[in-house]
Amino acid sequence: MNSFTHNSTHPQHTLPFSDNTSVILGGGLAGLSAGFSLADAGRSVTVFESDKEVGGLSKTIRHGNFKFDLGGHRFFTRNEETERFVKNILRNDYLTVHRKSKIYLQKKFFDYPLKPANALLGLGVSTTIRAISDYGKEKIKNLFISPQNISLEDWVISHFGRTLFTLYFKEYSEKVWGISCKNISEEWVSRRIEGLSLGVAIKNALFKLNGRRVPTLVDEFIYPPMGIGQISDRFKEEIEKRNTVLTNTRVSEIKHRNAVITNIIAKNCDNTYDLKGNEFISSIPITHLVSMLNPSPPIDILTAVSKLKYRDLVIVTIMLNRERVTDLTWLYLPEQSMPLGRIHEPKNWSPYMAPEGKTHIVAEYFCFKEDRIWNSSDEELVSMTVKQLEQLGFIKKNDVFDYCIVRVPKAYPVFEVGYNEQYSKILQYLENFKNLHIAGRTGMFKYYNIDHAIESGREVAEKIIQNSKLKITNQL
Repeated sequence: MNSFTHNSTHPQHTLPFSDNTSVILGGGLAGLSAGFSLADAGRSVTVFESDKEVGGLSKTIRHGNFKFDLGGHRFFTRNEETERFVKNILRNDYLTVHRKSKIYLQKKFFDYPLKPANALLGLGVSTTIRAISDYGKEKIKNLFISPQNISLEDWVISHFGRTLFTLYFKEYSEKVWGISCKNISEEWVSRRIEGLSLGVAIKNALFKLNGRRVPTLVDEFIYPPMGIGQISDRFKEEIEKRNTVLTNTRVSEIKHRNAVITNIIAKNCDNTYDLKGNEFISSIPITHLVSMLNPSPPIDILTAVSKLKYRDLVIVTIMLNRERVTDLTWLYLPEQSMPLGRIHEPKNWSPYMAPEGKTHIVAEYFCFKEDRIWNSSDEELVSMTVKQLEQLGFIKKNDVFDYCIVRVPKAYPVFEVGYNEQYSKILQYLENFKNLHIAGRTGMFKYYNIDHAIESGREVAEKIIQNSKLKITNQL
């Protein structure tokens, strides 16, 4: 029988448990979709989330009468079943948003996706000719010599030419990931087209090599009226009808014996929980998962974990005495001379994100915890952001009346050259545990979109449900 105990001087709370309890570490979209699917199948579920709210990177922050996402997260999928699933979760309460984005480069605004005329006029005829020439040379070269692509730089040059790499890939990629393009793995970049969205837009606009619709260049997407966090909130609401979601509760230890996870230890301000279960799902960073295992993994696994990195994110949101500042969903800022990476105006996603007569700009800074950006004071970050927005011509300093800053650790996995060797070693070790499943972006060390994160959680839940049915069948 599973048990749930509290080690605390505070009054104990009774939580549901049963012989088919699934314990979920992390209340992001992957963990919540797994929890929802399991609960919907009648299984007992307990979700642990270290933050005060569920959603992970796909939560919506509320600051007074303003709401904003951690960077702006659209929902788009080519999987019709996933789309129906999300629309049902939202009870068909969603908006259809027309995407309108730009790139700010060389003190000019380029349409994104680029239109050929815009690209020609913006880049200049000579640069455009050079880009097309470089592209052609690489294509001819690849006919005779198979490219040996190891890094992002190798892959981009072989597919787009050096001119486009230098103009559109290099600075933005290095700003986002914090490492040289020579050190970003080709294994990732060749599959993850969204990370190359600037260059794909150029290729799509200038060369028109085929009629395929590029997923990252969709014109429309659906969006919950109260922010992307509305999806996570609905998952939580459904799970809590018969099960438990504990927020502000951090897992500190994962105990195992004979290749089976037996129980986890979790703590919050009031209680210490010791929870047993028969299935465990982790959507927390894979590096955290491994470090909390007791007994501790072999030294070679710990060494492999130490070599995996995540990119951190600082969100600076500026509240303004303006009805609207832009008509954009996103503005990308590739140049290293401007620390900002990307901005969006939530009111362009949903009119319900800000009060009437007010608006706000969400600025994203990609960084590591040891960087100056992460360690700057709130006042310094606001001053720097306002200055850059003034330089872009969007606002004046006296438009600003409030701000909100959110620091997001381990927002994006970093795919360095050679990472897959370490990752595969960790994955192989974790697969030894018969009742441990990993899901989601940080849990699987994958650069997942929202639809992929949700699908990964549902797939894990379905696997658990099917295995349970198989055991029952074998017992009959």
